[in-house]
Order: sequence, then C-alpha cells, then structure tokens
Amino acid sequence: MTETVGREIFESAYAEGTPDWVIGQAQPAVVELEQAGRITGRVLDAGCGAGEHTIHLAERGHDVLGIDFSDGAIALARRIAAERGVAATFRVADALALGDGAAGGDLGAPFDTVVDSALFHVFGAADRRRYADALHRVTRTSATVHLVALAETEEPGFGPRISDSAIREAFTDGWTVDELTAHRYRAVAHSQEHADGLGVRPGELVDLPAWLARIRRH
Repeated sequence: MTETVGREIFESAYAEGTPDWVIGQAQPAVVELEQAGRITGRVLDAGCGAGEHTIHLAERGHDVLGIDFSDGAIALARRIAAERGVAATFRVADALALGDGAAGGDLGAPFDTVVDSALFHVFGAADRRRYADALHRVTRTSATVHLVALAETEEPGFGPRISDSAIREAFTDGWTVDELTAHRYRAVAHSQEHADGLGVRPGELVDLPAWLARIRRH
C-alpha cells in the first residue's frame, strides 16, 4: 500500500450494501481482547464501520465511542445499534484529524484504549504516520492501541495488505510496539473474483491473514 484508499470506495460499498468488512459480528480478535481484560477505560473504536465493535463493547459496559469518516457507515451503525437496543455512541470524524481542532476532531476526554480493526491498512505510508500522530493527540500516557490489519503474505487474500514493518515504522516517536503477531481477520468474499481466489462461494465468510499489534503510548 503506497496510497490511501479513496473515500469514494467506502461510500460506494455502504451505498451498495456490500462492504467485505461488515460481517454482522465483532472480529474474533476483538472479542478475545475484551474477554482477556485488555480493553479498559475510555475506548475509541477508530474506523468503526457498521459499528460491530462499538456495539459489542457497549453491550459489555465499556465507555466506547465509534468514529468513521463515512456518513454511510455511521448511519448504518446507528441503525444496527437501535435495532439491537444498544445505547452505543457514534460520530462522523476523520481519524487523520483527531485532536487538531478541525471539525469533528475534538472527541472530549483522552482515551485509554484504541481499537483499530482494519483501518490502519487503508492508509498510504504518509497517512499512517499522520494517523499515529492523531491517535497520540487523543490518548492518555500509557494508553494502548490494539490494531488488526490485513497482512501481506504469500497466502491468498484480498484487500489492502501491509507488511509488519509498516506498523513498526508508523508507530515510532511517542509509541512502543509491545507485541506484533500473526492473526486472522474475518471478512466476506462478496465478489466472484475474491471467492474464486479463496476457493469459496460468493458471500461466504473467510478468515484472512492479518497482523495483531499491541502498541503503547508514551
């Protein structure tokens, strides 16, 4: 990934109802983190999409805010939360502009935990660093970022995939990458091309190679 994925790609996917990343449930990695007590304090769900993680965490009593730059995503997330009877909080905001005084950039008190499920990997190299700086502005000292990103490997997959070094290079000044391991990311193989590449039928859930990182703020 050298260039950031354009906003129109996301708005189009939400308008058509076919985002590969909307699976109707929280990612297994996020469920595991919550069960292990790794998600604490005030929580930011960055790039929340349809709100699966914000809703999941709110149901379990966490103080969580879901943000996304897509109006379509936030509208969908609010609708799903209402249908499930969950008092989840969402806001349209640009993750690259958090805490910089721009419209939508002021999110209130600093966050203790950030959940990033498949946001970081949509950024090009320059924006990855901007994103790390933005998260630094809105988190407390010793806050933790849990990051799930599609991994660039020889295994078949789809979507914007990155190397582990892309994570380490973005989270440098003000951050320490405490852990970075191979994991899986659950998605939907909507297109025939993606399904054929993985040997499944269109519309099936698939587990793609991913990175799971735990990053600590200084």
